[in-house]
Amino acid sequence: MKKILSLTLFILSISFYYSQEQWVVTDIPLIKYEMLEKKIQEEKDVLLVLNFWSTTCAPCVKELPDFMEINNQLKSNPKFKMLLVSLDRAKDKDRVIEFMKKKNLTAEVVLLDDIKRMNTWIPKFEKNWDGNIPVTIFYKNGEKVHFNDGEMSKTELENVITKNL
Repeated sequence: MKKILSLTLFILSISFYYSQEQWVVTDIPLIKYEMLEKKIQEEKDVLLVLNFWSTTCAPCVKELPDFMEINNQLKSNPKFKMLLVSLDRAKDKDRVIEFMKKKNLTAEVVLLDDIKRMNTWIPKFEKNWDGNIPVTIFYKNGEKVHFNDGEMSKTELENVITKNL
């Protein structure tokens, strides 16, 4: 009886472990510009850090550990939210999910599946944005408070957040 109980507990433990692994990142939403715009407007009384990135962008990948460190420090603050907007292609969704697992991305991630309309939505975010990434835009109460074109250092990120939080 002890062996059966031990075996059952062992199987349940392994099942629980793997279910937790799968729970961490199993999918990311594919969204269009209008849905992202709506998400920004819905964040009331929040400093929203919106980072546009790609798994194939070296500066994007380089800055992500600092972004995750800051996100982990502030994620319990109800006045703070970080949203990572992947500009990878929709057909590369599985690669993005694997990247998220490997890099332990703790912020919310969405895949912006709207490449064909980039010339339409990029200027709506920032008229001076030429389409390069990484780009980080900070919103407070749905209004843009800061635009950063290019890689951000941890200090720069902390300074903008402290100023606006």
